[in-house]
Amino acid sequence: MKHTILCGAFFALLCLALTASAQEEGFVSLFNGKDLTGWTGDPAVWSVEDGALTGRTSDSGPAKLKYNTFLVYDGGVEIPENFILRFDIKLSRAGNSGMQYRSWVMEGDEPYRVSGYQADFDGAGTYSGICFGEGFRGIIAERGTISEVDNNHEPHVLARFAEDGDLKAALKIEDWNSYEVIAHDNLMINKINGRVMSVLLDSDKQMRRTSGILAIQAHAGPPMEVQVKNVRIKAE
Repeated sequence: MKHTILCGAFFALLCLALTASAQEEGFVSLFNGKDLTGWTGDPAVWSVEDGALTGRTSDSGPAKLKYNTFLVYDGGVEIPENFILRFDIKLSRAGNSGMQYRSWVMEGDEPYRVSGYQADFDGAGTYSGICFGEGFRGIIAERGTISEVDNNHEPHVLARFAEDGDLKAALKIEDWNSYEVIAHDNLMINKINGRVMSVLLDSDKQMRRTSGILAIQAHAGPPMEVQVKNVRIKAE
């Protein structure tokens, strides 16, 4: 059974990774490059600077975070269930961020909190490219692996396709990186700068999600700055 799943994962990975080429035909922009139209978040944290969505936290004042906060896309473009999402991201070395997808806004008194799948990105490059479940099962696909989550909600590695250090070398620290997320049914692929970073097969029928919102994270902790631009999506 595992052999069948593994072969299917490799086949799907090759097909999707190859078809998600550098071509931009069919992509729809989700950010106008000028202001926060279509995006909602804490105004003490989020703004637009130099044509990029910018999140900046502090060690004091209203931008000091007690919990992770998010800039949520609520514009007029409907997010398809299956998609290719592309964006460029730059992060300060002490920062921790990522793009939420197939996610949801958490209920409660603390606004702008989001759970769901995250295409992770951190300033030191330690976790960049993993699939992280924000409030949603934790790390579910490590860098360099094809991982599966079963109905016990725990991930396990089906195969390793690259060494972590080789993939880390493809990252640009404190500079712009091109990120791509491919979500097709229960298969999700994270790519950075053209390199496949992680692959997730979510076979957890109780917890997996096939649709939801997009959001950008600003992480609680040391002061940080994240910038995101050229956000665009295409139905897959």
